Amino acid sequence: MNIKNYSLESKETWSGRIDDENDFDSFRWHQWVELIDLNDENLKPFNGEIGFGFLGFQSDLGIKLNKGRAGAANGPEAIRRELSNLPCQFNKNVKLFDCGNISTVDNLEESQDALAMAVERILSFNLMPILLGGGHEIAFGHYKGISQLLEKSSKKNLGIINFDAHFDLRPYKEHGTSGTMFRQIADYTKEKNLNYSYFCLGIQKHSNTKKLFEVAEELGVEYILAKDIVNGDYESTIPKLDMFIEKQDYIYATICSDVFSTAFAPGVSAPQPLGLDPEMAILFLKHIIKSKKLISFDIAEVSPRFDSDNTTANLAAILIFTLVITFSEMKFN
Repeated sequence: MNIKNYSLESKETWSGRIDDENDFDSFRWHQWVELIDLNDENLKPFNGEIGFGFLGFQSDLGIKLNKGRAGAANGPEAIRRELSNLPCQFNKNVKLFDCGNISTVDNLEESQDALAMAVERILSFNLMPILLGGGHEIAFGHYKGISQLLEKSSKKNLGIINFDAHFDLRPYKEHGTSGTMFRQIADYTKEKNLNYSYFCLGIQKHSNTKKLFEVAEELGVEYILAKDIVNGDYESTIPKLDMFIEKQDYIYATICSDVFSTAFAPGVSAPQPLGLDPEMAILFLKHIIKSKKLISFDIAEVSPRFDSDNTTANLAAILIFTLVITFSEMKFN
C-alpha cells in the first residue's frame, strides 16, 4: 500500500562545501546521504551495520489549530540544509538515507496516519527514523508508527521521553492539535490495551495551566521542571530518568524546540525567554542513547520564518549530529 501525502526530497537540498571528492575523511553529510523512496516496491531492507532514515514532516496545521505561530512546515528543509555541511565523523559503515517527506494540506489526521505508515516502513527496513518537524503534532503519528511495528513483537512497552516546555495534554474533541498529542497517545494506548509511559523534561510552570498538571498526575506522567534542571545539577536528575527508562522495552525521544531559551532557539512557534541550555539537553540525550533502548527520534517546531541566522535549525542539526555520532561510537568503539 502506497503512503499518502508522500514526496521525495530534492537532492539539491543536500548540498554544501566540498573539501575533497574522494577522501571519505573529508566528506560532509551531503556527500554521503542517499535518497530512497519508501513507496518503491523493490526497496530492500538495509543489511548494513547501522543506518539512519531522515523523514520530513512538512506540517504546521496542528500549530494553526492550536492558535500558534505558523511556519514550521518549512522546518524540514531548513534542518536538512544545516545537516548538509556536517562532517562525517564516523566510518563508512554508518549510512545516511533521506526517506522523503509527509505533508499536510487540510487534514491533520490523514497526514498523521501517513506519517505512522512511513515510520513503520523505515523501521521495517532496519533503519533508525530521525524525523524533522514540522509542528509537534508529529508526535502522534510518530508514536503510532512505532507502536504498529511493535504489535508484531513480544516487547511492546514503549516509553516517551519528551523535551518540552509544555505537557501537550490539552483536551480535544474530534481533531487534535500541536497541544494535544500526548493526551491522544494516552487514549490510543487505552484503546490498544498498551502501557502509557510518558516522561517530560523541561516543563515550565508559566506555560501550563493548573489543570494540565492535574491531568498529568491523573495519567501518571513523570516530569522534571525546567528550573530544577537549570538550577540543579545533572547527576541529581538522572536517577528519576533511569527509573523510567528501566521500565521500558523501547524509548521514543522527541524534542520540541521551545524547550530551549530563545537565546538558543528563536525560531519556534511558542518562544520561551527561559529554558534549557542545549549542552544540558545533549547530556540527557546521550544518556538516553546509551541505555540502548532508543528506537526512534524527532525534533519539532523549527520555524525558519522566525529564525535568526538559522540558529534554531542549526541547533536541531547539532542535536541530530550528537545522536548519530553517539550511536556510531557505541557500535564501533
